[in-house]
Amino acid sequence: DVQLVESGGGSVQAGGSLRLSCEAPGYTYDTYCMAWFRQDPGKEREGVAAIFIGRRTNTWYADSVKGRFTISQDNAKNTVYLQMNDLKPEDTAMYYCAADHRVRPWLWWVKSEYNYWGQGTQVTVS
Repeated sequence: DVQLVESGGGSVQAGGSLRLSCEAPGYTYDTYCMAWFRQDPGKEREGVAAIFIGRRTNTWYADSVKGRFTISQDNAKNTVYLQMNDLKPEDTAMYYCAADHRVRPWLWWVKSEYNYWGQGTQVTVS
C-alpha cells in the first residue's frame, strides 16, 4: 500500500517562506503525478501545484500561487517538495500531498484523480 508522508508545515508571518516535503517510499511507478492540495475548514480541497514525472517532467500551478510556489522532486529520495515564498494569510490551510499514476495531466487539479493521500500538514500565515 502506498503511503505519503508530509512534513514542513508551520506558522510564519506574511511574506515569509516554508518548504513542504512529501515522501513516497516504495512508490515504484515510472510515470506518475504528485500534487499538493490545500483545504480550509468549510471549503473545498483545491489543487495548488502538481508535478508529472516520466520521460519528461512537467509542472502546473494554481493561478493564486504562480510565481510564489515551486514544486520540485528528488527522484533518488522519492520526495516531492513545495517551496512556498511570499506567503499570504490566504495561504493558510491544511496542505495535503497526493499521488497517482493514472492522473490525466489536464485534470491535475481535480482531487478525484488521486487515490493516494497524505495525512496533511498545517500551514498558518499571520
